[in-house]
Amino acid sequence: MSCLEVSKEGKFKEEAEEVTLDGSVDWHGRPAIRAKSGRWVAGTIILLNQGLATLAFFGVGVNLVLFLTRVLGQDNADAANNVSKWTGTVYLFSLVGAFLSDSYWGRYKTCAIFQGIFVLGLVFLSLSSYLSLLRPKGCGSELLHCGKHSSLEMGMFYLSIYLIALGNGGYQPNIATFGADQFDEEHSKEGYSKVAFFSYFYLALNLGSLFSNTILGYFEDEGIWALGFWVSAGSAFAALVLFLVGTPRYRHFKPCGNPLSRFCQVLVAAWRKLGVQMTSNGEDLYVVDEEESSTNSNNRKIILHTHGFKFLDRAAYISSRDLDDKKGGFYNPWRLCPITQVEEVKCILRLLPIWLCTIIYSVVFTQMASLFVEQGAAMKTTIYHFRIPPASMSSFDILSVAVFIFFYRRVIDPLVGKLKKTKSKGLTELQRMGIGLVIAVMAMVSAGIVECYRLKYAKHGTSSLSIFWQVPQYALVGASEVFMYVGQLEFFNAQTPERVKELWKCSLYDFNLTRELCE
Repeated sequence: MSCLEVSKEGKFKEEAEEVTLDGSVDWHGRPAIRAKSGRWVAGTIILLNQGLATLAFFGVGVNLVLFLTRVLGQDNADAANNVSKWTGTVYLFSLVGAFLSDSYWGRYKTCAIFQGIFVLGLVFLSLSSYLSLLRPKGCGSELLHCGKHSSLEMGMFYLSIYLIALGNGGYQPNIATFGADQFDEEHSKEGYSKVAFFSYFYLALNLGSLFSNTILGYFEDEGIWALGFWVSAGSAFAALVLFLVGTPRYRHFKPCGNPLSRFCQVLVAAWRKLGVQMTSNGEDLYVVDEEESSTNSNNRKIILHTHGFKFLDRAAYISSRDLDDKKGGFYNPWRLCPITQVEEVKCILRLLPIWLCTIIYSVVFTQMASLFVEQGAAMKTTIYHFRIPPASMSSFDILSVAVFIFFYRRVIDPLVGKLKKTKSKGLTELQRMGIGLVIAVMAMVSAGIVECYRLKYAKHGTSSLSIFWQVPQYALVGASEVFMYVGQLEFFNAQTPERVKELWKCSLYDFNLTRELCE
């Protein structure tokens, strides 16, 4: 028995001291110990953080146009224009956050700093609304609009909402990747957990937006703006505290350098060597430099040479001038690039067509924000004496997302894995994205059928057809999101080179922000 106990103790000790295989490090910069860092402890903290931060942001963003018209006295055109500018600014700030994360700060520091700015903006908005903007008391509802405001009061308002844009824009593109960093993709069990994380991440985002679209949306629609903003500020503060509490458990990857300059270096170097003659076997290509090799353990993986986009291979061609430079201990990165750097650019070019296809999917959300709401407004929206706001029907979309995420992970994924009889579980990312597009088409067909019946029962501009006939089209849109958007997150996280991962995530964040504001 004593020998068995010693054997077990040694095994547990070995597992406790096992380091991750993907090169991640802990808070002190040491190789991350698997049992003491990351995994679902850190992942759950980040999921809760995402849900609370989403609630806070959309608690402001969803009804911002109503605040501008009812409280600040702007007309509909000016209010819509200002909200569009604000949304566009969030997009731009997402690029800033991604650039700083990739180049200098890393994901953890970027998330922490921008979340602090986010909380500051929400506190400023809550204070300015409570102390000066909501005057006379009780104004801001549909029946009672507020009076005029001074330039200082307007300046404080715009400062607060653009601080919110800066904080959320810089934080959001990084948090999903930082959450995925908590799972070692080189480990079989953690690799599968990493795939599951993206589904739960999207679920957390939807649950946060569900609360902001319903409860906070109701408060703000009734003119209780200050309470809604304070709830958003409290939620953002709780998200920040929760994020900081998890600091000892997080796994980190050090910044990989400026991704934009690396991309441009390949293009410039290839252009400079357009006239050179290269061998077909690739023996004259620059594989890797000493610095790249020494830092490869920090998740900077060497990418093997491929034969596509051959014109870019010229950037890695070693000319006589490059040989002379290397003998002197220096080479010009704008004339010679390692083949891994060239392959990173090739990866981006190969991903572009797939990314462009996903843009088409956003058309469905445009219809959900406009056509679906207009259709619902022309239907019977009352049950007994209770009126259902047409825009609130998007709650069925969010509920559908929650249901289908669990259904896919618990039913479809294991079933497909058994049928395929392979080590990889479930459908591939591209297969899911394709299924998502098909379901999106079904949603629009459903909306068209409902419209035909609405017109059939229409009298004097309204219809006796109940608004609940819209539930199937909203549910189908939600199901399509589970396949399309979650598959998109997983695909681009797996296929994008590490050095440009955050910048690429900006495009996904911009798509998702448009989706949520549409709801």
